[in-house]
Amino acid sequence: MTIDKGSKPAGEDTISGEQPVTSPIAFRLEPGSGVPTYLQLVQQVEQSLRLGYLSEGDRLPTVKETVAALAINPNTVLKAYRELEHRGLAAGRPGQGTFIEGSLRRVGLTEQAALRRDLMTWVRAAVDAGLDIEGIEALFATSMRDFRERRDGARSRRGADRPAGAGGKPKRGVA
Repeated sequence: MTIDKGSKPAGEDTISGEQPVTSPIAFRLEPGSGVPTYLQLVQQVEQSLRLGYLSEGDRLPTVKETVAALAINPNTVLKAYRELEHRGLAAGRPGQGTFIEGSLRRVGLTEQAALRRDLMTWVRAAVDAGLDIEGIEALFATSMRDFRERRDGARSRRGADRPAGAGGKPKRGVA
């Protein structure tokens, strides 16, 4: 995903004779990722919301703009935008385009910068240890999966029959 903060492309749409409306996001695709194209678009919008690149009221690229930029089927873009609408993150406005109407939990820019610095330090250490990019991605992906499983397992153990903080320590299993 790229964020376009520059000037508007030639032929950019206007709304009701007002200033031209540009989108702060330009989609990109990773054909070898194994992720369906429409989901890549949805994920890029979600990531942009989480990182603060998109906010309520921002216009997403039109279907026509996205099709021209990525050489994909218009139905793929429409499917992505329908999914964003289903998730409550965007809504189409007839004759105007699709606009962000929801938000996702965000971490402040200061905290993001600190976390990014720490992550870059970790990536450098992983490279120094001999991991290549694919190895780093694999290690990160399995670590995230393990984190989610442990977090979700902890939540289910605190379910209705054992609320958090209710008598005794939770039982520990073998990892």
